[in-house]
Amino acid sequence: MEESISGFKVRGDWGDIVEHGERITRALRDVDVHDPDQEWGARFARAFEEWDEWRPKAHETLDSDVSEKTADQASVEEGKGEKAGKEPDEDIKTAGEKLSESYESLEDDDAGAAVDNWKESIDYVARAADSASRKALRRVEDTVYQNVMTQLAPYYFDNELVSANVQQSTRNGGNGERFVFEVNVNDDDLKEAVSERLAEYEDEIDRWHVEVEKDTDAAEAIEGAEPPPENGDNSRSTTN
Repeated sequence: MEESISGFKVRGDWGDIVEHGERITRALRDVDVHDPDQEWGARFARAFEEWDEWRPKAHETLDSDVSEKTADQASVEEGKGEKAGKEPDEDIKTAGEKLSESYESLEDDDAGAAVDNWKESIDYVARAADSASRKALRRVEDTVYQNVMTQLAPYYFDNELVSANVQQSTRNGGNGERFVFEVNVNDDDLKEAVSERLAEYEDEIDRWHVEVEKDTDAAEAIEGAEPPPENGDNSRSTTN
C-alpha cells in the first residue's frame, strides 16, 4: 500500500483491490465511524453505510457491479416530489384539484383563498415537472455514464467521509487484469486514525480473510442438505 496526501493506494489484482477496501472499512469501523452514538459516527454513520455499499466486493466485477453502483451514486438526487413519494401524474392531479378550488373560491368572493389555491396549483405543476425531468436525466445519465464515462475516467465514489476511485490498468503479461484503487478519508483527524489502524493490521495480521457472498441456494437445492449456518465463517484467505 502507498500512502500519500491524496490517500491510500494499492495496485494489484481484484483480490488485492477487494482486500484494500475491506481494510479501510475495518479501520473506519474500529474507530466507531459506523456508530451514530459515538463521536465520529454522529457525523459519518450514514456516509459510512454508503461507502460500505459501494466498495468493491469479492463476488463483483468492475465493469458490471461497480459500474452500476457508481452510476447510482453519481445520479441526480431526488427532488421534493420524489422525496414525498409522489409521481408526476399525482402532482398534476393535485394541481388540477387546487385550481378547481381556486375557481370555487372566486365564485364565493373569497379572493384570498383563490390566490392561495392558485399558488399551490402552480407549485404542484412545478414539482411534477421537476420530478419528470429528474427521472429523464437519470435514465440518460445512467446510460451515458455506464457506457461512455467509465471508458474515459475511473469508477469513483465521493461523499463527506470518503473519496475513492478504482481503475483498470494495463494487463501485466500473463498475470491477468491489474487494477489501481485509491481511497482518501476526507477528515484529516479521522484519516490519521485510519492510517494508524492500517499500520496495526500490517504488523498484527498475517493473513487477511476476504469476505465472500454466501450461496445458500445451492445447498438448499440438494435434498437433505442444510444451508451453511448464518454465523459461520464465510471467508477465504488471501496473503497480505
